[in-house]
Amino acid sequence: MEMKLDTMKGLKRTHYCGEVPLTPCEVTVCGFADRVRDVGNIIFINLRDRTGLVQLAFNDETDREVFAKAQQVKGEYVLMAHGTIRDRDEANPNMKTGKIEVAVDDLRILSKAETTPFEVTNSDKVNDELKLRYRYLDLRNPRLQNNIIMRHNIAKAARDYFYKNGFLEIETPMMMKSTPEGARDYLVPSRVHKGSFYALPQSPQIYKQLLMVAGYDRYVQIARCFRDEDLRADRQPEFTQVDLEMSFVDVDQLIAMGEGFLAHICKECMGIDIPLPLPRLTFADAMNRYGSDKPDTRFGMEIQDITEVVKGIEFPVFTGAVENGGSVRAVVVENGAATYTRKEIDKLTEHAKGIGAKGLAYIRWTSDGANCSFKKFLGEGDLDRITNALGAKEGDLVLIAADKDKVVLPVLGALRLIAAKKLDIIPEGKWNFLVITEMPFFEYDEETGSWLAMHHPFTMPMEECLKDLDSDPGSVRAQAFDFVLNGTELSSGSMRITDYELQQKMFEALGLTEEEIAAKFGFLVDAYRYASPPHGGMGFGLDRLAMLICGADSLRDVVAFPKVQNASELMSACPAQVDAAQLEELGIAVIPTEE
Repeated sequence: MEMKLDTMKGLKRTHYCGEVPLTPCEVTVCGFADRVRDVGNIIFINLRDRTGLVQLAFNDETDREVFAKAQQVKGEYVLMAHGTIRDRDEANPNMKTGKIEVAVDDLRILSKAETTPFEVTNSDKVNDELKLRYRYLDLRNPRLQNNIIMRHNIAKAARDYFYKNGFLEIETPMMMKSTPEGARDYLVPSRVHKGSFYALPQSPQIYKQLLMVAGYDRYVQIARCFRDEDLRADRQPEFTQVDLEMSFVDVDQLIAMGEGFLAHICKECMGIDIPLPLPRLTFADAMNRYGSDKPDTRFGMEIQDITEVVKGIEFPVFTGAVENGGSVRAVVVENGAATYTRKEIDKLTEHAKGIGAKGLAYIRWTSDGANCSFKKFLGEGDLDRITNALGAKEGDLVLIAADKDKVVLPVLGALRLIAAKKLDIIPEGKWNFLVITEMPFFEYDEETGSWLAMHHPFTMPMEECLKDLDSDPGSVRAQAFDFVLNGTELSSGSMRITDYELQQKMFEALGLTEEEIAAKFGFLVDAYRYASPPHGGMGFGLDRLAMLICGADSLRDVVAFPKVQNASELMSACPAQVDAAQLEELGIAVIPTEE
C-alpha cells in the first residue's frame, strides 16, 4: 500500500537540530532521518540537518498512531517532528545535543527516500565517481556541509572586511571580449553576431582597471572566473576569487590591505590571530632557498649552494654544470638515511629526471659511514669538506643536483617537499603565511623563443628596472607579489601601468604589433589617454583559501558542484551535445574528429 505523505500544515520549525535547547521545552525540528533504531517498544531516530543531530524518541507512552508512523521511517526520509525536550537516559558525548532527546508527540513524513546508492554519513569510504554522480546526496554528508558553510563564512567575512575599508562591490560582465591572460578562454557564440564570440572572464582584470579610470577608487567583487586548462587537485575550470583594486596606493599599501584581509579571515573563521606584517621574501630569495615561488616554510631543509665547495672535484656532472653557467646545490634531509634506502633514492632520482634533471647525486651517511654516489671522483678531504659546509651529520641524506639554476632549483624544491612528507616532518595546525615580492616581469618561452609577461602585461615594472626593458628583459622585476600559505599560492597582485607610453612600450617588449594591441587591448589603452590614477590590485582564490582552512585534500571538497579531471560534471553529464537546430541558429557546424 502506498504510504500517504504528510504536510507541514499546523507546524512551523522552531529550532535547527543541532541548536535545540538543552533544557525542557517544546520544539519543532525538521531534517533527514540519519539513523533509525527500532528495538520493539522503543524507537530512536537521529534527525539530521546542516547544524547537526538530535535524537527523536518514541516509546509505549507515545501516541499509537505516531509510533506506527515512526515504524515506517527509513534512512534519509524527510521528517518534521514536534515534541518536548527531556534528558536522555544515556548521554552521547559525540553529539552536541547528546544529553537530551525529543519525546515526540507529532511526527510528519514529508518525503520518503529509496535506498541510497551509499550511506550518506559514511560516504568518505565511497569511490569519487559514485559520490560525484550523486553529488546532492554526498552534499548531505556533515563533513561536506561544514566545508560549504565555512566557505560561506569566508565570503561573508571578506565582504565585511572590504565594506569596512571603504570598498564598493561592483559586478563586471560575465561575457566579455577574448583577451590573452595566460590560459585558453571559454568561448560563447553570439546568435546575433554570427561568427563572433564572447569569452567567459579568466579574471575581471581589464574591467576593474577601467573602474579605477572611472573614479571608483576601491572596488571589490566575489568574482566567478573561467579558464580552459588542464585540471588537478587544486584547480577547477570555473573558480571564485575575492577580487579587488585600489587607487592612490603604492605596493606596500596594497600588500598591507591583503595582509589585513587574511588576518581578518583567520580571526573570524578560525579564531586564530596571525601576527602582522607577514614575513616577506623576494622571488629570487624564495627560489634560491626553497626552489619554489610558493615555498612551504613550516619546515627547514633549505637549498644550499655548494658550487665553490666542489670546485676542485673533477666530477663531470659538477664541472659541466659550472662551465655552462649553472651551479651545484644540495638539500640535507635530516635523519633521512634510514628511511631512504638505495631503492628509495633511485625513485627520487627517477622523479628528478621526470621534472627536468639529468640525474641526482647523493651522500647517504649511516653508522657504516658516508656512502657517496660520486665517491670515485673525490680526493682526500673532499667528502668532509662537503658535509661540513652543509652541516650534514651521521644519519642524514644529502641530495645534490647540478645544472642551470632554472633546472636545479625547482628540482631540489620538489624533492625537498617529497622528503618532508615521507619523513612526516611537516607540522599540522601551523599557518605560515608569506609574501613573495619582486616577481620577474618576463619569463622566456623556449618553444617560441620570445619573452612573455609572467603576471600580465599591465603590471608595473620596478622603476630601477625600466632602463633594462630593451637590453636585459630577464633582469626586469615587477611591482608584483604573491600571498602564499603553507606552500599554496593564495593570491597574485601588482601595481598597474597607467602611463600610456609605457604601456605601449611594454606591449612592444612582448612582441605585440600595433594591430594586435588595438585588437586585444584597444579600449583599455584608449582609456589611459584620458588620465588614470595610480592603482593596483589582487585576487584571492576563495576556493583555495577554503580548502586550506577546512583541511580538505581537494577543491572538490569545498565546491558544491565540482568538475572532474576532464572538466566534465558527472551528476548532470555536462558538457553535452546540443541539437542541430541550436547550432544552426548560432551559425556553427561541429566537425567530427577521429578518436
